[in-house]
Amino acid sequence: MRCPACSALDDKVVDSRASDDGSAIRRRRECATCGHRFTTFERVDEAPLVVLKTTGERQPFDRDKLVAGVVAAAKNRPVTREQIDALATGVEDSLRRRGGDVESTRIGLAVLERLREVDEVAYLRFASVYKDFTGVDDFADEVRLLLKEEHQPGA
Repeated sequence: MRCPACSALDDKVVDSRASDDGSAIRRRRECATCGHRFTTFERVDEAPLVVLKTTGERQPFDRDKLVAGVVAAAKNRPVTREQIDALATGVEDSLRRRGGDVESTRIGLAVLERLREVDEVAYLRFASVYKDFTGVDDFADEVRLLLKEEHQPGA
C-alpha cells in the first residue's frame, strides 16, 4: 500500500477490524518511512454476473429487471415487497454461487420455482409471459401441473 503522504511502499498494519456494516475490513496503517497513519478498506470484488440471452446477446445481470417482472406478476396479490426482495436475493445468490455466465432461461426457471411457493396466481402470471402462453389451454395445462404437484406426496 502506497503512503498517501510520502508515497513510500513500506507500511505496517496497526489495527484491523470489520467495518460497521461488516462488508469490509478496516485497517489502520502506519508508514515505516514517515510515520503517517492512514486507513484502508478491504472489500470483496465480485465478478459481474453476465446473462446470456436466447438471441446470443450478453448483458450484465439486472436485479431491478427481475424484481420488476415479479412485481408485475404479483400486482394486486397478497405478496409483500419483502417476499419479492427475498425471492430476488435467493435467485441472485444461487446464480452467483454457480459463477460465470448464466442463461436467461435459467433465471426464469429459478424465479418460477420460488414464485410458486410465494403465490400461485403470481406464478401463473409470470409463467404466462416467461413460457409465452398463446391461449387459455396453456393456462389450463399449467394449472393442471400445479394441482398435480400440489397433491403429490411430500409436496
